[in-house]
Amino acid sequence: MSRPTGPGTPATVALTALGIPFTAHTYEHHDTATNFGEEAAAELGLSEEQVFKTLVAEADGSLVVGIVPVTGRLDLKALAAAVGAKKASLADPSLAERRTGYVVGGISPIGQKTALTTVLDETADLFDTIFVSGGRRGFDIEIAPVDLLRATGGTTAPLARP
Repeated sequence: MSRPTGPGTPATVALTALGIPFTAHTYEHHDTATNFGEEAAAELGLSEEQVFKTLVAEADGSLVVGIVPVTGRLDLKALAAAVGAKKASLADPSLAERRTGYVVGGISPIGQKTALTTVLDETADLFDTIFVSGGRRGFDIEIAPVDLLRATGGTTAPLARP
């Protein structure tokens, strides 16, 4: 993997500071897009199973991050169990933006304003590298799953459902 060639974001700054290798990928974001992960996969010519979306949820009063392939949905019960909570629900988008410092559709699991407990779906281990948001719409980071976990202090669990 190479050093960044895309835009500088808190995610790329954090990865560079940690010495974690990644590859930056930019693509043209369309304002009409509503499924940002599917758009990234299509624009970058990737399998949707290898592109992961970052979702912020509230679990027993705390914000947490679940990262799942764009082909699946976040199983909120599984996320709650993974973080030791009784239940979880998707966070209000404006709260997610304030706490992470990113806009919806560009929320990166890396370099968040407030570091949140992070859980990566176990299917990430099927790939040498996966793609996650780089911190803005139209910008993804290609990174090894183990390096993503190192950068976020995260864990893995079965989080995705069809």
